[in-house]
Amino acid sequence: MKRFGFIITAAVLFCFVGTTAPAYAQQDQQDEKQAKQKEQAQPENQQGQAKSAQQQKQQQKNQQQQAQQQKQQQQNQQQKAQQQKQQPQNQQQQAQQQKQQQQNQQQKAQQQKQQQQNQQQKAQQQKQQQQNQQQQAQQQKQQQQNQQQNQQQKAQQQKQQEQNQQEQNQQQQAQRQQREQQDQQQRARLSQQRQQQLISQQQQRSVQYRQHLDQQQQQQQLQTAQRQTALLQQQNRASQYRYQQDYIERIRQQEVRIRGDRDHDYDRDPYFYSAPIYRYHRGDRYYETNQYGADLLRQAVNYGYEQGFRAGEADRQDRWHSNYQGSFAYQDANYGYTGYYVDQDEYNYYFRQGFRHGYEDGFNSRYQYGEYSNGSYIVLEVTLGQILGFQSLR
Repeated sequence: MKRFGFIITAAVLFCFVGTTAPAYAQQDQQDEKQAKQKEQAQPENQQGQAKSAQQQKQQQKNQQQQAQQQKQQQQNQQQKAQQQKQQPQNQQQQAQQQKQQQQNQQQKAQQQKQQQQNQQQKAQQQKQQQQNQQQQAQQQKQQQQNQQQNQQQKAQQQKQQEQNQQEQNQQQQAQRQQREQQDQQQRARLSQQRQQQLISQQQQRSVQYRQHLDQQQQQQQLQTAQRQTALLQQQNRASQYRYQQDYIERIRQQEVRIRGDRDHDYDRDPYFYSAPIYRYHRGDRYYETNQYGADLLRQAVNYGYEQGFRAGEADRQDRWHSNYQGSFAYQDANYGYTGYYVDQDEYNYYFRQGFRHGYEDGFNSRYQYGEYSNGSYIVLEVTLGQILGFQSLR
């Protein structure tokens, strides 16, 4: 039984195995087919998934692009709004730029004009420099010529001074001889009556001259000198100012000496007892004088010449025009006059004659009418004789 049961069981198992074996085989085939289909489907699925991922990615890109486009549109709108808002400003800026361009053009035109002016000025400066160089060359040439002329003049002056010295020596010798003759002639005294007449005239002359010094006229003359002094300072005439101050001081000292001379010894003064030996002409009258009166007139001419020379030299140094009559010394003409022997107007006349000749020599830097000797300017004897015109009475 047991064996039978085993057999039955085995048979059942065989049948089951026999029936299930094909089923398994068929199932395996299906599984293989499904696996193969599945294997075939996997790439397709993977491709679909990749395609789907690409689509999603593309969609995202499209969305991003769309968002960017929207953002760009917004920015464009904002820019457009800003541009619309900027347009008035741009118009203003454009107007300002146009205005600036006009200003720049004007400035450029002005600069061009300025450049032309600068070029013209530069050309003028160059021309002026050339002229200055020419003038400088001419001045140098003139200076050389002046130096040559000065040397020639100096040589001529030295030669003239030597000639003058010789003439002066000859004249002095002749004067000594003449004085000897005059001394012999003067030994004969004037009469007592004539002496008293001369003394009386001299006393009146002295009183009148002292009154002149004390009168208001003298004060007015000094005021005139002060005004002229102030005028010289205003005109910057330093040399003429110094000369005039020196002259005024000389006159002041002279007046002090005159006021102190009150006791003149007429009896011992040879002028009052010497007979006339010269005759001379002034104006429409003839005058006579002795040796002492003649010496005083010579002194008046020499003093005038010296003061005139200094005044003319001062005007030349100040580069002032020639005007001897404008000098206070010429107007005063009292330097050297003490109130003795001749009248004041006569002394003034011969002082001014000498002054005029001296002024011309000093102003022109020459010695035509006089010379410089022993620290003083004196008139040549020839000129002195022409001015005084003394004629011997004997």
